Amino acid sequence: MIVVDRVSKFYGRNAAVRDLDFRIEEGECVGFLGLNGAGKSTTLRLLSCLLLPTSGRVTIRGFDVEEQPHEIRKLIGYLPDEPPLYPEMRVEEFLRFAGKLRRMSAEQLQLRLPKVMAQTGLEAVRDQTIGTLSHGYQQRVGIAQAIVHEPALLILDEPIQGLDPVQIVEMRALIRS
Repeated sequence: MIVVDRVSKFYGRNAAVRDLDFRIEEGECVGFLGLNGAGKSTTLRLLSCLLLPTSGRVTIRGFDVEEQPHEIRKLIGYLPDEPPLYPEMRVEEFLRFAGKLRRMSAEQLQLRLPKVMAQTGLEAVRDQTIGTLSHGYQQRVGIAQAIVHEPALLILDEPIQGLDPVQIVEMRALIRS
């Protein structure tokens, strides 16, 4: 469960988020809609422990983002609006790297990587360098790195941005799976 209680985030005098309150129960799939600059990405960064609130409280499964960020980071998979990809790395190599950052063992990665690549439709491009892939495939690699460790919570910031209509349908199906 996610609880956001009267959260505000200021940059100087500018409020990116002001007095935000919401709850998300286990199993719910939630999206944020709003104009550019409305605070959607800031809210996702607060949930991902990449930013701390100026005021208020955020808890995920009872862990506080300010007091226990390491516990929360173990629970989440995060895809920012610009996926953190290394264009010179091969797809499988990058996903193995992402798994190691999540402290997965070689044995865990050996079992998990084929499943993640199948889920995200990356088997055919596993040996290609990321920089040679289309934008749609790069988004798939971004999602794969976010789910490689089987997180309890998946946070995606604009996962369909820049995709064509066919890729959007595929990405939505992937997210639902």
